[in-house]
Amino acid sequence: MHRSGPVVMAWNVFKFCTALRAFGSLMILLVLGIVGVSYYAVVVANYGPALGAGGIDSLLALAVLILFHVLLGLLLWSYFSVVFTDPGSVPPNWKPTVDEEIGENAPLTNLDFSNHILNLQQQGHLAETGNPRIRYCRKCNQLKPPRCHHCSVCGRCVLKMDHHCVWVVNCVGALNYKFFLLFLFYTFLETTLVTLSLFPHFIAFFKDVEIPGTPGTLATTFLTFVLNLAFALSVLGFLIMHVSLVAKNTTTIEAYEKKATPRWKYDLGRKKNFEQVFGADKRYWFIPLYSEEDLKRMPALQGLEYPTKPDLDAQ
Repeated sequence: MHRSGPVVMAWNVFKFCTALRAFGSLMILLVLGIVGVSYYAVVVANYGPALGAGGIDSLLALAVLILFHVLLGLLLWSYFSVVFTDPGSVPPNWKPTVDEEIGENAPLTNLDFSNHILNLQQQGHLAETGNPRIRYCRKCNQLKPPRCHHCSVCGRCVLKMDHHCVWVVNCVGALNYKFFLLFLFYTFLETTLVTLSLFPHFIAFFKDVEIPGTPGTLATTFLTFVLNLAFALSVLGFLIMHVSLVAKNTTTIEAYEKKATPRWKYDLGRKKNFEQVFGADKRYWFIPLYSEEDLKRMPALQGLEYPTKPDLDAQ
């Protein structure tokens, strides 16, 4: 039976999304495998034994090992926070608290809201994409809060969705975006530390000198250096991109969607944009947690309401 182009495309996308869900769980094992190899090369094979060498070598080894374990702890804490934190789901029966379509400030009653939405549906004014004041997801058959998007891999709408990341087997959204950024940050620092600490051992491979260690240990050291160098460079690119997004208070999806909109109503300035993701309490900026005070007084951290520039609210 012949299938039309759009039907074939939809079928292929469905298979791709299903494959991503199945493949995702393996990525956690891959991440832990890379961590394990790096731990063996740095701690067991090289700098652990150097602790007993005495002199400056022992002090250098101690400094590397302390920094390595601190960064590793923060990396794994951030990573599993992204993996196990729901990025943000639309609450059941969620509705806007005001009629944004006509600009009224008074809350809508349930009856008024239901009648208004029914009229919009009948008139075809609810859209899945674009920039309407009231947004509706035809796949989930529900209203979408501001900055919410549907994830085809997860099969649901995600609050302030940035992207679906196979490395964390989860969507990156309003409730775990900070944790994802910290994961990138500590991954870059850790892989850079491993690369620099193993660089002298890597250079020794190309010198006409005898290198202590078994063939397996030497091969692991060489592989670890190459892997961590590659990850440090690639993660640096992602980190720079996301720092730019945070500075403008936008997401990867929104950056693509708003190319034709030079003025972005959620851009409140770099300081406030930063606090929209990391919170205002400086004590929590570098750990995957929020203070109770920030969670209570900053609705943006809950993913349903976002402050905007008053002069751009009509966008």
